[in-house]
Amino acid sequence: MEQLVGTGVALVTPFKEDFSIDTIALAKIVNYCVDGGVDYLVVLGTTGESVVLSKKEKQLVIDTIVDANAGRLPLVLGVGSNNTAAVVEELQDTDLKDFVAILSVSPYYNRPTQEGIYQHFKAISLASPKPIILYNVPGRTGSNMLPETVLRLANDFNNIVGIKEACGDMVQIMRTIKDKPANFMVISGDDFTALSTVLAGGSGVISVLGQGLPSEFSQMIRFGLAGQVKEAFALHYAIQDGMDLIFKEGNPAGIKALLEAVGLGTAVVRLPLVEATATLKKTIKSFLNTLLKTVV
Repeated sequence: MEQLVGTGVALVTPFKEDFSIDTIALAKIVNYCVDGGVDYLVVLGTTGESVVLSKKEKQLVIDTIVDANAGRLPLVLGVGSNNTAAVVEELQDTDLKDFVAILSVSPYYNRPTQEGIYQHFKAISLASPKPIILYNVPGRTGSNMLPETVLRLANDFNNIVGIKEACGDMVQIMRTIKDKPANFMVISGDDFTALSTVLAGGSGVISVLGQGLPSEFSQMIRFGLAGQVKEAFALHYAIQDGMDLIFKEGNPAGIKALLEAVGLGTAVVRLPLVEATATLKKTIKSFLNTLLKTVV
């Protein structure tokens, strides 16, 4: 899917001080990303705090992003659970007309075997009217979807078109890239491994920092895809501290602090997450000020 090559961003759900959804800020973030040159938007992923949103609130987020985007960029919808039947039901009940694909996380907490992971995604594949991007994030799920399982799914189901790989292990990532079908996308799910994944033959990234620094991040990935390694790494090192800072106190607390610093909503998150500390906010502002002086 050529439209999902490059930089996607996992959008936050901005909240007002009373914890209600700030649709005005969300629309501004969408426009900021579009204007900054990102290639597609991911809606209701982990970064969007989807697990603490009601069904009504999720629909509000979808409607706000669809309206603000106005067809400019491809949209991907997060649809995942550790209950396979619930994912199948959600796929059947959700209007997916505005989305080019779904992003579905490997089952969390249950810690299934590799066969269990395969059967979970087989059921989703058979139920989904849209292409599927697998999502492997062992740090959150408690289990690692191994390359052999990813490749088995990629070869067995035509509508499983890629994986967002957030294992943080470049050896594992490269094993998948080496043996994947030609049209299967390996997409970095970690900002730190984004450039390395692209240079190893991956298709791009679904980024967190990318919505706060859309111009810099998307240009870095474009350089990487074009084989302009020196230019790509220059940008990587310029924004590397930002990658570290936004995860220092958890996601999305850090990226919301950065977005607050650039005037895009508040840093408010919902429990059980807590807002970034004053110290981290100050450090993020210092990083942004330094970046403005180093990146033209």
